[in-house]
Amino acid sequence: MNNHSAPSVWRNSHKIGLVGLLLAQFAMAYVVGTKHLLTNDSLSLFLPIGITVAIPVTLFLAACGFSPRFRDFILAQDLRILTMMQYWRVVGFVFLPLYAFDVLPGLFAWPAGVGDVLVGLMAAVIVARMDRDPDYFLTSGYRRFHALGLLDFALAIGTSGLASGAFPALIVNNITSAPMDIWPMNIFPSFLVPAFIILQLTALLKVRAFRREATTGLVGEFKLA
Repeated sequence: MNNHSAPSVWRNSHKIGLVGLLLAQFAMAYVVGTKHLLTNDSLSLFLPIGITVAIPVTLFLAACGFSPRFRDFILAQDLRILTMMQYWRVVGFVFLPLYAFDVLPGLFAWPAGVGDVLVGLMAAVIVARMDRDPDYFLTSGYRRFHALGLLDFALAIGTSGLASGAFPALIVNNITSAPMDIWPMNIFPSFLVPAFIILQLTALLKVRAFRREATTGLVGEFKLA
């Protein structure tokens, strides 16, 4: 079953729509960051900037659930490309030099930076496995990769909250995760993180659809026999 690749379903209107959507998301991130609209002034464990992650992901899942046309389009995407896009997670390495220069706290920078780099490097390994074994996307190893990628984001969001100042005992030299709320660092939670989450959810949704089709096919063959 060589189903991780799919014929292109991208029309010009789709491409224009995607570019427009990305530009709108980028503009939103810029306005939120430069105007300090979602800064964590109350030092809450629950970060206001997290709204910019939650809204796009929620809208994506809602569209998948309520629009068959959108869902079909999503499920027609190429799993190899969806997985390759996770290469770009290595940009999270920037958190480590920012920690070294006392811009970000180690409590956030180390797990977020190392986690992103590991996921990015693992993506290269996973794509190589997919090239050798066309059915690798149906294995638990493939699903665990995407689950790990999502867990990495959850860990980064959690440690960012812990390093926000909500717990003073965890703060060293008054360095908090506050820079992640403003431009340019808010480009991560307000633009990149939701994009990567949506890519991984798309891959997992497509794998689930393939597994359901395979199970249904096997049941049908058994009944016919």
